[in-house]
Amino acid sequence: MTISPVDFASLLCSRLCHDLLSPVGALNNGLELLADEHDPDMRARCLELLNESAKASANKLKFFRLAFGAAGGFGEMVDAREARAAIEGLFGENHRVKLGWLVEDTTLPKPAIKVLLNLALIAGDALIRGGRLDIGAESVGGAVEIVVRADGPRIVLDQELRGALTGTSGDAVVTPRAAAAHLVQALLTEAGGTVQVSAPDEAVLLFGVTFKS
Repeated sequence: MTISPVDFASLLCSRLCHDLLSPVGALNNGLELLADEHDPDMRARCLELLNESAKASANKLKFFRLAFGAAGGFGEMVDAREARAAIEGLFGENHRVKLGWLVEDTTLPKPAIKVLLNLALIAGDALIRGGRLDIGAESVGGAVEIVVRADGPRIVLDQELRGALTGTSGDAVVTPRAAAAHLVQALLTEAGGTVQVSAPDEAVLLFGVTFKS
């Protein structure tokens, strides 16, 4: 499927706005409650909730800036620690998803970092009831190999995301929730890479990517 740059930018912006709506809305509600609340204990709780919402908003912005935007600088390589910090900020704070980081390279090509982050986003969202998310990557013989594994009591990767990832969506309409998957496919197509996705009936969700560094 071919999507115009304008439509693709719209998809990414819609996805970002969707993910920020909840924590930003919580900030607004918390401020309204704080304005009308006079009990010291309740005010302290409101401030605690405001702090949590502000931190969640900041973490999401940092993640999407690196996954979708130009964070990491304009060089060809990006510090892998930035990707780890972004993923930990997105998933690590709520303790719903346990993270395993298996990346030894100190830097990776920018396209590889973006693919890794977006696959982590998709896999983490697929863990409906939480679970474990393992992320590995290494440079081998002029290529970068990435593996993302999600394991939990319930894993849901719907056909839209699966089709967008593998480039088999056909003429189906791409919605904002599939923006990350479409970005992965676009990056791999540009780099001459490939992606493998585990079968729907597998007990775990597994993504495997290889492309030239």
